[in-house]
Amino acid sequence: MDSNNSAPKHYKIICLGCHSDVSGKGYGVRCGCGNALSRTVYQDTRLEIAAEESMWRFSAWLPTTYKLQTHGRSVTYKSEGFARELGLKELFISFNGYWPQRNAFLETCSFKELESPPTVQRAVESKVKTLVVSSVGNTARAFAHTVSTTSTELKLVLVGLESAVDKLWLPEPPSPNIKLVLLRRGNDYSDAISLGNRLTTIPGLVTEGGAMNVARRDGMGTVMLEAAITIGRVPDHYFQAIGSGTGGIAAWEASLRLKRDGRFVEGHLPKLHLSQNLPFVPMVSAWNAHRRTIEPSIDMPDATKSIKKLYADVLSNRNPAYAIRGGVFDALTETGGQMYTVSNNEARSAARLFEDLEGIDIVPAAAVAAASLIQAVADGCINYSDVVLLNVTGGGVQKVKEDKACYQIKPAINVTRPDGDLAELQEVLI
Repeated sequence: MDSNNSAPKHYKIICLGCHSDVSGKGYGVRCGCGNALSRTVYQDTRLEIAAEESMWRFSAWLPTTYKLQTHGRSVTYKSEGFARELGLKELFISFNGYWPQRNAFLETCSFKELESPPTVQRAVESKVKTLVVSSVGNTARAFAHTVSTTSTELKLVLVGLESAVDKLWLPEPPSPNIKLVLLRRGNDYSDAISLGNRLTTIPGLVTEGGAMNVARRDGMGTVMLEAAITIGRVPDHYFQAIGSGTGGIAAWEASLRLKRDGRFVEGHLPKLHLSQNLPFVPMVSAWNAHRRTIEPSIDMPDATKSIKKLYADVLSNRNPAYAIRGGVFDALTETGGQMYTVSNNEARSAARLFEDLEGIDIVPAAAVAAASLIQAVADGCINYSDVVLLNVTGGGVQKVKEDKACYQIKPAINVTRPDGDLAELQEVLI
């Protein structure tokens, strides 16, 4: 997108609140009318697949004018071992990670690597110079990988946690365009988000946008597109663990586009089955109480203590896209969806079972989703012949570390608190 506010040719971005067209407003597309997401509306209502092996095969439904030279994409296959164990005839796995035997080459081992290429490209087209990304690990890895392996000149400021520094690795040397700000132990994901937001008050630094960013959501939406093409239709049920809720929203939005296409949806959208890791389950608590809003004192009491206990700490967002128009509440409502709570022991057990039966390791968040599928089957929520899609949002970490020489992202500066003086940070980052 050009900086002269000219609108792109193959899509529009429409505010779900006031329905105004915000396509020509540059990188940031949140309308000022109120509490609503904006959504991409593509000129081609029929899904056209480009002659590419990467996620850019879906470029007609990605909000960029040009493509980055990236290689990874989501891979969907029909399960045998896990399906047999659960007694499901039509269980499909959307694998988003590194598994060469399945032609899966997301080398950061996370479906966040589907968000970063269109987001980076859209930022470049919008003349953004420096993008700020706050992350516990997966998102930071994905954006750093994209910047390090493409010819983009975009600069990247990552805000991460010292307690999660082991997740800040890359399968290639980090680009010199990347600067990592590391919050010392005692801080959590919300503190990283808070500091990232403060950094964007420094001239030239722009937030990547989180769930508000249509490029992130549409990139993740390629999981559903890939699955629909492989299966020949959208699934009856879609399982995923969520922290911000962005992935669940993306699956819903992609399903809406496929319904308009007319070839992949027969009368109903996939039912969303979304899960969180106990004891931090604010969206599950609000949803089960039939509330659109999350009440902190009710839905996430003792949040700091709860977050420290999580097996899947990437699911620890205190400000998810739940209540906002077009967010998780609306996605669950429109799809007749439901939510699940998964204990650490249930998630670890599901991870071991999946690896034993499918032959690949999966990340904690994916294990939470797998555990929720086990719960749903045990509770009789799924019929034997229903078409089920389990989104394994990350996997293959063991395999990529066997195949690749991994490199740690070194911090440019360590910070004690998110509310400290910005002057020293500005000197380091600019």
